[in-house]
Amino acid sequence: MPIRKMFKLGDQFRENVWSAVDSLNAAKGRSGLTVLGVVIGVSTVMAMATIVSGIRDQIVETIQIAGPTTFYVMRAFSQTPVNPQNLPAWIRNRPELKPEEAEIIEKLPEIKYAAVWAQINNKVEYAGVHTGTGAVVGADEGFTEINGGDLADGRWFTRNEVTTGASLVVLGVDAAKKLFGAIQPIDKVVRIGGRPFKVIGIYQPAANIFQPPGQSTHGIIPYRAMDRQFHIDKTQASFIPVKPRPGVTVAAAEEAVTIALREARRLRPADHDSFDLITQDQILDSFNKITGVFFLVMVALSSVALLVGGIGVMAVMMISVTDRTREIGIRKAVGATRRDILQQFLIEASALTGTGGLIGVVIGLLLGRVASLAMNVHGTTPVNLTLLAVAVSVGIGLVFGVLPARRAAKLDPIESLRYE
Repeated sequence: MPIRKMFKLGDQFRENVWSAVDSLNAAKGRSGLTVLGVVIGVSTVMAMATIVSGIRDQIVETIQIAGPTTFYVMRAFSQTPVNPQNLPAWIRNRPELKPEEAEIIEKLPEIKYAAVWAQINNKVEYAGVHTGTGAVVGADEGFTEINGGDLADGRWFTRNEVTTGASLVVLGVDAAKKLFGAIQPIDKVVRIGGRPFKVIGIYQPAANIFQPPGQSTHGIIPYRAMDRQFHIDKTQASFIPVKPRPGVTVAAAEEAVTIALREARRLRPADHDSFDLITQDQILDSFNKITGVFFLVMVALSSVALLVGGIGVMAVMMISVTDRTREIGIRKAVGATRRDILQQFLIEASALTGTGGLIGVVIGLLLGRVASLAMNVHGTTPVNLTLLAVAVSVGIGLVFGVLPARRAAKLDPIESLRYE
């Protein structure tokens, strides 16, 4: 293409851009309403992407704390929740996990740590002050072996206290601050679900440990104390965390645990395992599937808003063509081609949706950041999705702007000049 022709096309494009800008500026209210649907759709996608990204990063960091070799023995692992009051037959036929089985596993030469844990949700109370509902874990003095963190004050349980199920608790640092403030909590008696527990330590979790939204670990008590004093969902809230010895692969440790449990449960060679082994990768994969479905639903809902925004752009541009029929006739009379008119209206449509996309990205990132802080997760800005959101919004403007742009380009200049 000759350089002179390229410069001419460039000048025409710049002229069409300024014409589009002037037209949009002359109808600010109409333009603002047009981009609203695009803003809602894009901001929804960006906010959800930030939150999901933050939660996933926290889970990955927690897996790194526990170590990639840590795995879990469960009565049954289901990627969909089951009703503990109405368990399916394949779960009912499986025995519950027992502390004796954890002891068998821990004695294996391949294993460094194993114990039965459980978790309930409850409030902790002291002198009329109570926490919100949060996690109370039944474990032992090896809690930090799996979850990281350390004691900020006091001590862990002794082996005898774990064995006898003493009514002792190591409070989470946040729960301790809520209940006691500046008062020394060690040796004070708190109530968990109305039952008294003596505080012997304060647990400081690892800085990046994952906590479910709006929830934290209020305290750790001996597993036998929890089993004796509370109702435990032993299908979904009871498990045996297993940590192999250094140098032992996950596969070798899983094989040793499987053989030991099958022998302990006297399963015949033809019998299926009556337990499940869950690795960190499986946990992350399950989470990805759950959040993937959730994210797809949010994308679908926000796509409806984008579609509405696109239809709005088309409707507004159609009205704009009618209102500016005489203007189009004048432009054609002074030499504007069909391509110039088509280009101008496509620029207007893509400018509307592109602006909506940029505003939606900013609002979505701000909303995602606020929600991440409220949920105590650290969301990262999804750069690729940011660029994609803007590109999609501009594309919507181009797609839905084609029909009104073609209509404007086909107007007869003589008839347009007669239009009142």
